[in-house]
Amino acid sequence: MYEDFFGLRVKPFDLLPNPEFLFQSKSHRRAMTYLDYGIKDRSGFILITGEVGSGKTTIIRDLIKKKLDRVVLSKVFNTKVSSEQLISMINDDFGLPVQGKDKIVLLRELNEFLIHQFAKNMQPVLIIDEAQNLSPELLEEVRMLSNLETDQAKLLQIILVGQPELKKVLAAQEMLQLRQRININCHIQPLCFEETEKYILHRLEIAGGRDAARFSSEALALIHAQSRGVPRLINIICDYLMLSMYSEQTRDMDGKTAQEIIKELDFEQQFWDVEARKPEPCPDRIPGETSGEFQRTKVKLSLYLRDIVHRLELLEKNSEKYGEDLLLGIHDRMNDLEASMTQHSLQFEILAEEISNGHSRNTLQETRTVTPAEAEKSRLALADVKQPEKGFLRGMFGGQKDRGTDPSPHYLHSS
Repeated sequence: MYEDFFGLRVKPFDLLPNPEFLFQSKSHRRAMTYLDYGIKDRSGFILITGEVGSGKTTIIRDLIKKKLDRVVLSKVFNTKVSSEQLISMINDDFGLPVQGKDKIVLLRELNEFLIHQFAKNMQPVLIIDEAQNLSPELLEEVRMLSNLETDQAKLLQIILVGQPELKKVLAAQEMLQLRQRININCHIQPLCFEETEKYILHRLEIAGGRDAARFSSEALALIHAQSRGVPRLINIICDYLMLSMYSEQTRDMDGKTAQEIIKELDFEQQFWDVEARKPEPCPDRIPGETSGEFQRTKVKLSLYLRDIVHRLELLEKNSEKYGEDLLLGIHDRMNDLEASMTQHSLQFEILAEEISNGHSRNTLQETRTVTPAEAEKSRLALADVKQPEKGFLRGMFGGQKDRGTDPSPHYLHSS
């Protein structure tokens, strides 16, 4: 509808899992690397998980589009089926006749097909998308398929793709044998703020013009906050924002307009589980305008940090249950978090100082553009201020001076 106005050849924020628009975030690149390695190495099971709309199906379609050398694929996208239907769908996608055949015949012909492919030096790969819908009984059937092997190699490579609930199913005691066969396990993380901005520009560029629409820093911050970095939800928001720009005959989207449109979408109610714990909904104003809002933001941040600590403690207690890949992924993300918090802690305290002196910041852009020299100057100035409200984040993550002789951060001692 609005493509001609923006000079685009296609809609940039369509919801179809089109591999042409695949944006390779750090997490997506890792998943694609794991898939490529797992197939080439003829590993056992490969498990790929991610939230709804995180890009799992797009990655799978990109894999299919590549037409890997000497690889023959069978894809199953409908997983609410019976055992016999599942085997029939697998055989059918491998090109085997299935009409009027019972499960025993289907399994025998599948085995013969796999042996024939092995003799031709071909590698059959089975991809099961939306695998979280498979019952434990069907997952056991899938595991049994992996028993089809020769003395030299497995005859069938199996890739399970699903939402995080799939891991809960696999955590059951009766799934132990299947869990032990999963050699590669990767979870696709949501996009961080910087990746959200790059994702939007990437899709605009693929559609025909990187500068076709211009989103302000405030608009980008709201898009990321409301979508929580989930690509499908970013697409939904951006599609509405571009429709609004088209109706106003402008190519620019500011924070105030974006805020109004996102509120009209009732995003929290429509696209998130209202019973689940979640970030605060789109605020009435851009954060950082009043001291009262500053105090509320500080309390919320404290609660979020305590939740992170709780989750880390659970991970430490159960670390032996997790694979090395997952732990390395957590380590990378915690390094990213630490770097981000180090940067923003000074900005947060500078904002507190300005508010206490009667000043205010009216835009997110202003709170993000503190130069290193300004930050260091403000940090030195704040060091001499003896107020209980100062140093909140530094008290949580701060250096040895703030913690006395105890090398562990204060938050590890909180109740």
